[in-house]
Amino acid sequence: MKAIKFLSIIALTGLVLTSCSDDDDAPEIINEEELITTMTVTLTPSTGGTAITLVTRDLDGDGPDAPFIDVSGNLTSGATYNGSIVLLNETESPAENITEEVEEESDEHQFFFTPGGGLDVTTTYSNFDTAGNNLGTEFSLVAGAVSSGTLSFTLRHEPTKPNNDLSDAGGETDIEATFDIEIQ
Repeated sequence: MKAIKFLSIIALTGLVLTSCSDDDDAPEIINEEELITTMTVTLTPSTGGTAITLVTRDLDGDGPDAPFIDVSGNLTSGATYNGSIVLLNETESPAENITEEVEEESDEHQFFFTPGGGLDVTTTYSNFDTAGNNLGTEFSLVAGAVSSGTLSFTLRHEPTKPNNDLSDAGGETDIEATFDIEIQ
């Protein structure tokens, strides 16, 4: 009888000790990437005139439909443009402005501007993260000599900063779009 009582107490003590744990770790908060369906780049001539918009819209994401891409006009040789980028999630109604989140989390994001195919443009960052590193939702663009080519805009999440080169930026691409551009 003493042995049964003794074994019962040991079993009960073991059960209590294994069920109690001081593992009070809070669950890890996962910051999921936002869905970006639409990017609009607005290039406004610094001397006045008509703004040019570059738009890419892909409402089905990785689905079968190709993204809609539109360029509203041509750049003028020698002109300086003030650029701004707006990112939206248009799968929600009303559309969610993702630009605000990118700017709030500026230390975790950076836009990269990549001309290609002989396009003569120079870009300069106009806004920065909390540490003074490039962000790029605002920028200036100078259109050089008459030329044509492509201009790519790439938003990286958690890139290596400071950095001006997409090829070694690291991080993950949140959105990337390439536009056919002409300078006249």
